[in-house]
Amino acid sequence: MYLRIRHATTYRYACPVSFGPHRLMLRPRDSFDLRVLDTAITLSPAASLRWTHDAYGNPVATATFAGEADTLDIVSELLVQRFGSAMPFAPVETDIDSLAISYSPAERAVLQPYLDLAAADPDSALDSWLETFRSGINGGHLLRELAGAINRSLSYSVRFDEGTQHPLDTLQAQSGSCRDYAWLFIELARRLGFAARFVTGYIHERSPADGALTSLVGLTHAWADVFIPGDGWIEFDPTNDLVADRQLLRVAVARVPEDASPVAGSYVGPAGSFLGLAVGVSITPTAAPEPVAG
Repeated sequence: MYLRIRHATTYRYACPVSFGPHRLMLRPRDSFDLRVLDTAITLSPAASLRWTHDAYGNPVATATFAGEADTLDIVSELLVQRFGSAMPFAPVETDIDSLAISYSPAERAVLQPYLDLAAADPDSALDSWLETFRSGINGGHLLRELAGAINRSLSYSVRFDEGTQHPLDTLQAQSGSCRDYAWLFIELARRLGFAARFVTGYIHERSPADGALTSLVGLTHAWADVFIPGDGWIEFDPTNDLVADRQLLRVAVARVPEDASPVAGSYVGPAGSFLGLAVGVSITPTAAPEPVAG
């Protein structure tokens, strides 16, 4: 399956402002299930780009701007080939009473940052939610059941403000965006003993036979990866109750949501200059590109 992705981000200001360096995480990392065939980033005002890999191995472009402007446009265009995601080889063999996850010493050494909790739970509200969840399940795939429980207990909402809600706030509000669903799932999975990480990317329209998506098509998307012994990193999307689904187009992974922001930067200008942010994403199936003549 070949897809063209266009991701446009526009910042508007009341007067010309100057821009600090902007960190762009817009190019996926090639793998066996997702191949990047072409990529381009267009910036206005013009900027120089410096490519690096961050601590997670994500491709990162740092944009350095020379002039001032009252509008900042960042457009990423991708041509990707998507293959089937890796489905778990077998159900997770987890004792629901003890929740003893078996990682090898070598795996645990690498996975430890994704096992460590990152969201405070001073009153043990997350632990209490997990106790209720565990008492209500009768076998099955533990992580699939967890994603389904979050999907059923929350109401999806579009939040255009930046940042991710604390998992406790998401539980209290009983609603959130895709990144809030994902972050809650990750912190709960870690409390169950699994290594879990935050994933940003896109989700594209499913066929009518597959049913509708909860999260809106045309926006960036977020979900979770969980490392399952014997299967490796497996995708769980509690927003849409999906597991290892080819509709998920991964761009970046991180231990915490703020490390995987698609666009992050600063500006210098008068107080109140910032007027707003608009994000538009289009994903279009396309024919296979013509082979290059040799």
